[in-house]
Amino acid sequence: MGDLTRDSDRIIENARIVRDDNRTGGRHRREVSIGAGSAKIKKDIWVKRIRNIAIALFGIWVATGVAGLILDGIGFAGVMALVVASVIAIAVLGNYPKLKTPRRENLNKGNVKDMVGRTELWLESQAPALPPPAARIVSDMGVQLDALGLQLEGVDQNHPKAREVRSLVGEQLPEMIDSYRKIPAHLRTEQRAGATPDEQLTDSLGKISGEIDSITRQLAEGSLDDLAIKHRYLDYKFGEGAATAPELENKN
Repeated sequence: MGDLTRDSDRIIENARIVRDDNRTGGRHRREVSIGAGSAKIKKDIWVKRIRNIAIALFGIWVATGVAGLILDGIGFAGVMALVVASVIAIAVLGNYPKLKTPRRENLNKGNVKDMVGRTELWLESQAPALPPPAARIVSDMGVQLDALGLQLEGVDQNHPKAREVRSLVGEQLPEMIDSYRKIPAHLRTEQRAGATPDEQLTDSLGKISGEIDSITRQLAEGSLDDLAIKHRYLDYKFGEGAATAPELENKN
């Protein structure tokens, strides 16, 4: 089980390295999502846009072809109209439907796994307004939330851990960031109760990050135990343990 935990940590660290490299333009100079959940939402939007463009172009070209048959040709003006109509369709539908940042009050709705993806997208929109140390923690949360989302697959919505995730990710996290953003910028670096609002936010985000990782590990314990049991069984059945199995000794 220790090896599995180390492998999990290594996978998460590799994902962080790739994400950071992408963010600085190392491999692909493009807008990078902080996690797979928000990336999927964006991908779904683009799939819908491409589908709409394909349908519109098909309709325009079919209509033009029918008009050409009826009018015995569409001429140069018709060809130009076809090109213009196609360009307009691509320009308009290429931006529709719009990618809307989820509203804070809508984050905690629906399936808890979908809530995690919406929170990632919401965090992306908040990061530029946060102090650099806090923004880095938010970026790292994308990888953590991806791992959490995988563990939430198939988990009952009323499971205690699912409710804990709703409270932590869908309520406490966005409420804290929202409260920080309501503070005037010139007051965010002033000491209050022993720390500045910037420091308080960064410290609180660090604690939430640690709690997300803790919940993920707790949810994964069942899978780790199950894998370890299967490994011991296979070793007993087909590995070194098979050599000393009682039934084999009896056969000899």
